[in-house]
Amino acid sequence: MSHHSSLAKNYGPTPFDAVRGEGVYLFDAAGKRYLDFSSGIAVNALGHSHPAWVKAVQEQAAALVHCSNLFGIPEQKRLADRLLERAGPGRVLFCNSGAESNEALIKLARLHGRASSGGKDGARYEVICASNAFHGRTFGGMAATPQEKIQGGFRPMLAGFKFGELNKIESFEAVIDDQTAAVFIESIQGEGGVFPAEPGFLKALRALCTERGVLLMLDEVQCGIGRSGHFFAFEKSGVQPDAIGMAKGLGGGFPIGAIWMSESCAELFKPGSHGTTFGGNPLACAAAHAVLDVIEQDDLLQHVRNASKAWHLELKALIGKFPNLIAELRGEGFMVGLALKDQMNAVVTAAREKGLLIVPAGHQTIRLLPPLITTPEQLNESVEILEQVFADLS
Repeated sequence: MSHHSSLAKNYGPTPFDAVRGEGVYLFDAAGKRYLDFSSGIAVNALGHSHPAWVKAVQEQAAALVHCSNLFGIPEQKRLADRLLERAGPGRVLFCNSGAESNEALIKLARLHGRASSGGKDGARYEVICASNAFHGRTFGGMAATPQEKIQGGFRPMLAGFKFGELNKIESFEAVIDDQTAAVFIESIQGEGGVFPAEPGFLKALRALCTERGVLLMLDEVQCGIGRSGHFFAFEKSGVQPDAIGMAKGLGGGFPIGAIWMSESCAELFKPGSHGTTFGGNPLACAAAHAVLDVIEQDDLLQHVRNASKAWHLELKALIGKFPNLIAELRGEGFMVGLALKDQMNAVVTAAREKGLLIVPAGHQTIRLLPPLITTPEQLNESVEILEQVFADLS
């Protein structure tokens, strides 16, 4: 492992050079094959180089790669319509990443606060997030992410953020006041350790936000686009948010992000209030259409719901076999966290050496994020490798 001399050291040393992907497998420069349950950190919804995705991107690249949003982009309009079909009536704003979608949501909260306080800047601007959140590494995202490893070295933070505790409605009731513009949480916390927002909590939070006149904004950047077995992870609760942030899996590997805004706040962005050079360009939208096409044609949401049931049971069985190493299983569908009692980094390294790529997270948790196309046999293979890893470590 080493740092390349030309690259900044904001990432740690890398274990290998990735040179090729095929389906759920990633190959290094030496030709070794890995079962890729990192999925580019929940990005590769269709795995690597899915034929339908490759075809769509190639065809669009030959026609029109980029033009500015000063002109109409037909595939962008069609993609917005498809997202409205999933989220509900409203409007969509496109960008390039999860951090950018979260920044746009923070701006939406400020616009709502201004509008709901009679047009006064700063009268109502605070955003309530969860204490274990991760919303990105831009200044807005960092301020919404109360973790020392994220904020350290970059203070002072952007003002206007308070925090409640996920799944404890009373903690959110205590911090919402007359200056609150929005509540902003992840439907399933990813980087924080794979903690789902419970359906009862989301329902209570929806009622609280409606009562207090604040927006309920949900970050679906990592858990959305089918990863939970539903297109949006919050759907299981039956709530309807005011705004949704999405990215990662939406482009299946090509950068694209978006926010959906309900009709109640869809008119807050006016010409000149926000912008992006690359957001929603023709190539990005073609990639996203390919992802949605395959999800629909191959019924991948039902596949994730069906296949994940047996997989979760097999993973839970590991807790009984290795109680000295594993504490619990958390997550939904193909977004799973195994909370460990110790040795998280050792598990990640040993799994990689045995051909399984997984991602560390907070609270001594390893994340398993298989592509939505992963078969039951490949899920079983991941459990077999993990069992070997835990047996060696114990």
